[in-house]
Amino acid sequence: MLSEFDLIKRYFAHHSAPDAVLALGVGDDCALLNPTPGMQIAISSDMLVSGRHFFPDADPFLLGHKCLAVNLSDLAAMGAKPIGFTLAFSLPEANPAWLEQFARGLLTLADAHQCRLIGGDTTKGPLNICITIFGELPKNSALRRDAAKSGDDIWVSGTLGDARLALAAYWKEVTLSESDHQRAAQRMHQPTPRIALGMALRGIAHAALDISDGLAGDLGHILERSSLGATLFVDQLPAGPILQQQSQALRRQFTLTGGDDYELCFTAPASRRADIIAAGHASDTPVTRIGQIEAAAGLRLIDDQQQPVCMTLHSFDHFSTP
Repeated sequence: MLSEFDLIKRYFAHHSAPDAVLALGVGDDCALLNPTPGMQIAISSDMLVSGRHFFPDADPFLLGHKCLAVNLSDLAAMGAKPIGFTLAFSLPEANPAWLEQFARGLLTLADAHQCRLIGGDTTKGPLNICITIFGELPKNSALRRDAAKSGDDIWVSGTLGDARLALAAYWKEVTLSESDHQRAAQRMHQPTPRIALGMALRGIAHAALDISDGLAGDLGHILERSSLGATLFVDQLPAGPILQQQSQALRRQFTLTGGDDYELCFTAPASRRADIIAAGHASDTPVTRIGQIEAAAGLRLIDDQQQPVCMTLHSFDHFSTP
């Protein structure tokens, strides 16, 4: 049977060798980081709870990927470069087969972004995973939620809605073929953190965030913090390839309110449109202009004929969603 310390040594400690940034990693009371002079440290935490954020029988490799991806996405939204992360989790049992796959999914993504595991904690209990991630970026360059300006374009990376469509199929709200369901579910289980795009947007975009609970609700955080409003071109929202095959009503609903996309929503001056397109090309990330920031409060939706669209918008909230 694996002890707590055997578990850490076997699956995670090898990822924490010291280097120029990491002075001391896993195995002491604290990790020690050497921040780059002239940089700020960006820190974010996310918790994933079995039965709330993922199915209890979730594939451990994909779960390892996702629990780090959602944290990397927070760094991307600030324009920060990943440095390292801590992992604290409770496990019903120390199952070697499960841990092998979970660690592989987690650390494969960590290696892809040169993000080091620097510490954490383990205990026995219901399956819960909490990651705290650290990044760095030049001082005064962060893409903050309160920095949008009236007249800014609103942009989104990638596509929206396939993750919510996959969940709807799991819940029997819609019917998909097995292959379409698997393709849509890939967006839910294995999101792509837009780190390269976030870093490329520094000095170009004004405000940004990542879309975790639905575009309309998450954009609302930018509007609230910036004391502004917006108009969205609802039929220009880039639906995922499986969602594109669905009805207009479902496309609108899931692109606006579907969660788990982990794409970036950001604002930038109209004068920087060419720079935004170039940043998308440089980071190999599609970007789409979807609306405009306005002085008048509230969120307005218009269709391709410039006509108002009336919809009830409910994004995910942990304490109001069953």
